[in-house]
Amino acid sequence: MTTLPPSGRIAGPVLLTARWVVGHSGGRHVIYDDGVVVFEGDKIVFVGHDYAGEVAERIDYGNAILSPGFVDLDALSDLDTTVLAFDNQPSWKKGRVWPKSYMDRAYEMYTQEELAFQKRYAFAQLIRNGVTTALPIASLFYREWGETVAEFSAAADAAHELGLRVYLGPAYRTGNSYVDDNGKIAFFYDEERGFKSFAESLAFAERIEGLASPLVRAMLAPDRLETNTPEMLRRTADAGRDLDIPIRQHCCQSELEFNRITSAYGMTPLEWLDSLGVLNKRMLLPHGEYVAGTRNVERPGRDLDILKNSGATLVHCPIVSGRHGGFMDSFSKFRAMGVRIGLGTDTWPCDFIQNMQVGMLLSRVIDGSIDSVRSEHYFDAATLGGADALRRPDLGRLQAGAKADIIAIDMGHDRIGHVIDPIQTLMMSSSGRDVTNVIIDGRFVMVDGIIPGFDAKAEQERAQRQFDGLVARYPERTYGHPPVEDIFSSSYPRHRHAD
Repeated sequence: MTTLPPSGRIAGPVLLTARWVVGHSGGRHVIYDDGVVVFEGDKIVFVGHDYAGEVAERIDYGNAILSPGFVDLDALSDLDTTVLAFDNQPSWKKGRVWPKSYMDRAYEMYTQEELAFQKRYAFAQLIRNGVTTALPIASLFYREWGETVAEFSAAADAAHELGLRVYLGPAYRTGNSYVDDNGKIAFFYDEERGFKSFAESLAFAERIEGLASPLVRAMLAPDRLETNTPEMLRRTADAGRDLDIPIRQHCCQSELEFNRITSAYGMTPLEWLDSLGVLNKRMLLPHGEYVAGTRNVERPGRDLDILKNSGATLVHCPIVSGRHGGFMDSFSKFRAMGVRIGLGTDTWPCDFIQNMQVGMLLSRVIDGSIDSVRSEHYFDAATLGGADALRRPDLGRLQAGAKADIIAIDMGHDRIGHVIDPIQTLMMSSSGRDVTNVIIDGRFVMVDGIIPGFDAKAEQERAQRQFDGLVARYPERTYGHPPVEDIFSSSYPRHRHAD
């Protein structure tokens, strides 16, 4: 391939070839063996075989899959801390829920410069794993209250610099959970403070939508369901309708949330949202584990019908759910009912291929059937499901007129093994590390594993320093204020070098 210009764009039509091309025809994905994709500018103009037109550049990726980029509806955009909870429970004893002593003087644990770095660092990792459209998610555990416009303005700059397609919105809330002086989890609410954060987030959304950027759009992110009040949810739904933008509302994701909503309102979380009239096709709902009428919640309820009829999208995050011993019940059941399902990562690594693999494995175990879920079902959720949730028929598929969001996945190295079907082998042998090239909006944003201006080793070292600083402050935010070594256990006895 010729050297790319600094813009990452090639003037004129570009023809890509590979052993397999995942195209789109007749409303579904199809596989073109030894296929061709042609794009010009930001749009795909041809997918299939035997392109007869003139081109400015030809690139052959060889024994690879050319695929639509993945759509991550819950994409990690900070320094992931799920590793801290992986073998260290319960959360309320390990600093994952604030003690009252910390809540009364909570502060920002990261500077604005550190937050801006985290967004750029995370965006690059998403690109490296084949994600071309992302809706960033970060934890509010380490914030004074909500996210800020300043950090999301920096996030917009990072997305434009790196070339990632994003939907951005500072997260806000009207309350939070905490551990009281008796070691019990309680809830604190400050609605006026929440409304102020919401107003700032709404102003940001209006500004971003007004810019009409091809890469950066807006969303509203009212954080966890149990940390919001009815009026906040109504205001959010009204604003989402007025701006016609996505709303991501974490819902049905924990026993804490389920018990809080049912005890306060006498309804399941989905029934409560339905009663408020806020569920609609713009709503994205991670994680869908605590749904009435499933194996996870014995209580009867209308949850499944509400999900199906509202048009909302359930955002399924297999890896992070499995790490915490949970999982939705079940992917195949929800899919068969017509519930809209997209995928999110919500953790490190943001390996979308591994995310699909874990989802398939756990789904088959839960269903007790090898036939309940097939490879294409998860691949559809990773591409079409996310695009349809955003109401973007120009994303998640390679067909004429769609956006030129294309990834190349190397299937020719010795770790992959033999191939009978590219998508089935992807679900068995591949990983995000096999994504070699990424094109977003017609721009080559990663070539041969390299993102211009991103030094992976140096950035990782900077991220580790920030993470170490956060962990050192954990005793301040942990019930009883134990030392760090008591909060986070070691897998085996540690023997450190004596000075």
